[in-house]
Amino acid sequence: MWLASVIGDRKMEYDELGKLSPFHLDVIRETVNIGAGNAATALSQLLGSVVTMDVPKAELVSIYELTDRYASPTELVCAVYLRFEGEISGNMLWIMSEETAQELVNILVKKDLGDMLQDQIDQIADSLLVEVGNIVLSSFLNAISTMINCALPVTVPAIAHDMLGAILDLLAAYYGMTGEVAIISETKLCVASNKNSLGGHVMLLPDPQSLSTLLSKLGVL
Repeated sequence: MWLASVIGDRKMEYDELGKLSPFHLDVIRETVNIGAGNAATALSQLLGSVVTMDVPKAELVSIYELTDRYASPTELVCAVYLRFEGEISGNMLWIMSEETAQELVNILVKKDLGDMLQDQIDQIADSLLVEVGNIVLSSFLNAISTMINCALPVTVPAIAHDMLGAILDLLAAYYGMTGEVAIISETKLCVASNKNSLGGHVMLLPDPQSLSTLLSKLGVL
């Protein structure tokens, strides 16, 4: 089992103030790497092309610091988000630049729908992005669900287009009433049929106590 090789007989001290040790992050990174593999497999089938998804880093940050961590607060981004429940609960988002979102839409349109007018593409773009975002987020959650051996039902995903700062400020204002930390995984999506890699961030915002419950179920707390 992969977890045994990562953990061995060690259990590291957890800082209740909300900071993970490098060891904890290694375990979380391995978990999200499995989720990235699941997402890549599912996206390969959807896009009709070989897809790889790398997770070069994962970190724990305060939700109040999110707007200072990623790009410019005024950058226009697309965010697909959903909520999950179960023994652990919280919210997940996949945030990407508008340019990345448009590239994904173009790949899907070219594969499934052929030539279309831009107005027609614009009308279905959000539906396509929600479908892709649902695959990415659900794949990550399925990996976590498998690791902790419990179901994590999800809501219907939604989508938003706004400045990065506006979306993250909304998260801080709304979700800050329930949780104060976010696990951030930087993702790099490579589609064989596309010359450019497509970057983004997967964000897990656990409800209070859910982070410690997750670490406990992973065997490191």
